[in-house]
Amino acid sequence: MFTMATTKASAQTCRIRAGNSSSGCVTYMEVYEYDYVKVKPQFPGGDDKLVAFINDNRHYPSEAYKKGIQGRVTCSFVVNADGSVSHISILKGVEHSLNQEALRIMGKMPEWSPGKHEGRAVPVRVVWSVPFRK
Repeated sequence: MFTMATTKASAQTCRIRAGNSSSGCVTYMEVYEYDYVKVKPQFPGGDDKLVAFINDNRHYPSEAYKKGIQGRVTCSFVVNADGSVSHISILKGVEHSLNQEALRIMGKMPEWSPGKHEGRAVPVRVVWSVPFRK
C-alpha cells in the first residue's frame, strides 16, 4: 500500500546578493518569488499605471536612438515589506546606455503595496522589462 505524506505548501524564496559585510564577505538576503506569494506586490494603481510611469519617465539615450539600438532591458528588483524598492539589477541588458536608463527609471519608482505571505508583508522579487523602440 502506498501512502502519501501531505505537507503545507509554502512560498518559494530565493537569495539575492545584498552587498558586502564589513569584513568584505558577500552577503545575501532571502526574498520571496513574485509568483509564489498569495498577495502580489502592486505598483500604485496597478500594472497599467506602472507601464504609464515607465513611458512617462523613459528618456531614450540619443546615441542609441541614432544608431537604431532597441530592445527590452529586463530588470529585477525587490519590493520590501515596507513597500520601498531596492536591489535593482539588470537580468538581461541590451546596451550600456539603455541598461543605465532602465536602472534610472526603476530607481525613481514610488513605494509599492508590499506582497504578503501568510498575512504578513514580506520582501518580494519582481522582474519587469523596460522597452526601447524607435
